[in-house]
Amino acid sequence: MPKPTTNATEVVANPENDRRQRRHFSADEKSRILAEAEACDRGQLGELLRREGIYSSHLTNWRAQLKSQGTRGLEPQKPGRKPTKDAKDRVIEQQQKQIAKLEKQLRISKALIDLQEKAHEILGIALPRIEDSSEDGSSSSSDSAPRRSR
Repeated sequence: MPKPTTNATEVVANPENDRRQRRHFSADEKSRILAEAEACDRGQLGELLRREGIYSSHLTNWRAQLKSQGTRGLEPQKPGRKPTKDAKDRVIEQQQKQIAKLEKQLRISKALIDLQEKAHEILGIALPRIEDSSEDGSSSSSDSAPRRSR
C-alpha cells in the first residue's frame, strides 16, 4: 500500500529546467569571449570556458568564422538547410512551368483546329477564310442573326 504524500515532502520541479534551451550568442558576445580567450594564460582558459558555459570547439569555430568572414561571420545564423534557389531562380522556374502549361494548351488547340478542318473537308463544307473575312469587314453569319431573349 503506497504512502500518502504530503505537501512538506513533495518535490516540485523548476519549470525553467524542464527543457534545455540551445544557447545563442550575439556577435558582440562572441567577440568579447574571443578577446578574453586571447588575453588568457594557459591555465585561465579552462576557467573562462567553465564560466561562460562553452566548449573549446566553440572558440575554434568562432575563430575560423572570424578569420574567413570577418565580424560578419560571427553574426547568428539561421539553423537549417540553406536555400538552393534565390528569389530570381524561383520566379524563373514558375514562369517556365507557366510556359510549359500554355504550350500544352496551344498543342491541344492546334490539334482541335486540325480536327475541325478535316471534318469540314470530309463533309464537303467550305470553311470561311480568315483573310477574306478580315479584309471585307463582313461579320459572320452568327453575328448577323438576331438574338432572342428568354
